[in-house]
Amino acid sequence: MEYIHRAIEDILLHTDRTFKCVLVTGARQTGKTELIRTFFPNRKYVLLDDPFIEEQANENPNMFMMLNPPPVIYDEVQRAPGLFRHIKIACDDTKERGRFVLSGSQPLELMEKASESLSGRVGIIELSTLSQREIDRDPFKTPFLPTMDYVTARAKTARAPANLWERIHRGGYPELQDPEVDWGVFFASYVKTYLERDVRKLSAVQDLNDFRRFMVAAAARTGQMLNYSSIASEIGKDQTTVKSWMSILEASGIVYLLEPYTPSVLKRAIRTPKLYFRDTGLAAYLTRWLTPETLANGAMSGAIFETFVISEILKSYANRGLDYRYCVSYYRGRDRKKVRKNGETLEVESEIDLILEENGVLYPVEIKQSAAVTADETAAFTVLDQVPDKKRGTGAIVCSCPQPGLLRDNILELPVWYI
Repeated sequence: MEYIHRAIEDILLHTDRTFKCVLVTGARQTGKTELIRTFFPNRKYVLLDDPFIEEQANENPNMFMMLNPPPVIYDEVQRAPGLFRHIKIACDDTKERGRFVLSGSQPLELMEKASESLSGRVGIIELSTLSQREIDRDPFKTPFLPTMDYVTARAKTARAPANLWERIHRGGYPELQDPEVDWGVFFASYVKTYLERDVRKLSAVQDLNDFRRFMVAAAARTGQMLNYSSIASEIGKDQTTVKSWMSILEASGIVYLLEPYTPSVLKRAIRTPKLYFRDTGLAAYLTRWLTPETLANGAMSGAIFETFVISEILKSYANRGLDYRYCVSYYRGRDRKKVRKNGETLEVESEIDLILEENGVLYPVEIKQSAAVTADETAAFTVLDQVPDKKRGTGAIVCSCPQPGLLRDNILELPVWYI
């Protein structure tokens, strides 16, 4: 299959020119190795996934680095944590840039080690699974923001996919973009490899079948507020174990925990994070939605659609080298609002699916699978007007509508493919 160009390539090359060390991190099978070998073809490549090389790097890091001097690529570097100290020394011995390219598939753990050992010396690049823009070979690179300026710029290249649910079901792993690759076989192998390598490495899990059941239970709750007690009850484990295992999923880039927006002025805000799988294909596989049609019409379609939208928005930031963790959140509060549903008036908790913050402006986003949406569904957005020193910007409903539209003066409706 032909190489699919990644939106972050220019950021990678710029980082290599300005830092002594580059760390490319992301979940397993997101294309890290192909990316760095494509753009640094003349550098020696050392794979620490090889047991012999891993042992050599851990037992005698000085000799290992003498045999593999910079400029060099160390792939799966998390397998030799002791190397970070020696890489630091090698970086401090010279002012030369672009000495090391590191990569690994345990994002949070790697970023922590890099921050501790290589502070000021390393530029960190997060490689996600393929975004829809990358799959479409779309050159548009601006991070998503629900403003008229963004919509005007996005309209120049945005186009609707032939079958959105086929995209959502297939997922964004690069290997799956080859239509000859069997979806079920790929994910069966992916889960097996993930359990036997990453899970065993990150934690002393005694029974991998228990962890597999935990992954299924977590996937069934994508798009929901994280309830450790519920998962623990389902799989027959205690909450402490579930919390530990959830940290493994997060550390290895399988899930993302979206933190709540809880300024002190919003006293009724709920402080529980929401759970999202990073890839909708993997979530569909684990919950046994085996075709795009059954997924689109099944009980989880709304949650999977929301997961897809959140994932694509996060990718739009990560692909520009931006740390989105400080600018994305959601809101849910115990303040009640009235809504009409099936001809009845109901009282529900206020919720904003996503809040994007930029330059002191809060941009609220609602996510709806339906193509028919109304401005009334954004009633909760006004809660942000209570936050001092912040301004509420344009809001939007991201949905299945065919074209962008204006619901109110400051509320847009946007097709999901405008992300």
